[in-house]
Amino acid sequence: MDRPISTPEDPNDMQIEKWDRSNRMSLMIIKRSISKMFHDLILESTNVRALLKELEQCFARNENAEAGDLLTKLVTMRYTEKGNNIREYIMEMASLAARLRTLKLEVSEDLLIHFVLMSLPTRYNQLKVCYNTQKEKWTLVELISYCVGEEERLRREETETDRSASTFQGKEEKEGAGRHWRREG
Repeated sequence: MDRPISTPEDPNDMQIEKWDRSNRMSLMIIKRSISKMFHDLILESTNVRALLKELEQCFARNENAEAGDLLTKLVTMRYTEKGNNIREYIMEMASLAARLRTLKLEVSEDLLIHFVLMSLPTRYNQLKVCYNTQKEKWTLVELISYCVGEEERLRREETETDRSASTFQGKEEKEGAGRHWRREG
């Protein structure tokens, strides 16, 4: 709301006084609550609206830089299997693509699928070959489904391998426990 104007016909003295007090208090509250590094930039402001516009300019984002940062992150992401599962990882990549769309940088679903597949470790090569040999393109939902299935298959395979190794090691220890080797000399 702008400051009321006093005219000879309508003095508005009471409204002007209330507005001035409210504006002064608002300025004081805002200036006390912002970081000291912004004080030099905004000390001249005598109006809350002007102050807020100045603060907005301080925090204005550079869309080109933001788009570049998001695109770099999308292209350089690698799935490490630590921390999150593959579904969360793909959803994070899809979220980056959506943020790029808001900055008018279109990342098609097909391109996103290729980015996801390229970012997967070699353990997922079988899935990559499967995608590349099919004529049909997958949707993002299908890719997530296939990747989750592959992740579960790899975990089961890993668990079975661990069990087999521990069973084999246990047999070796049992067979060797009954033998007493005598040193001949």
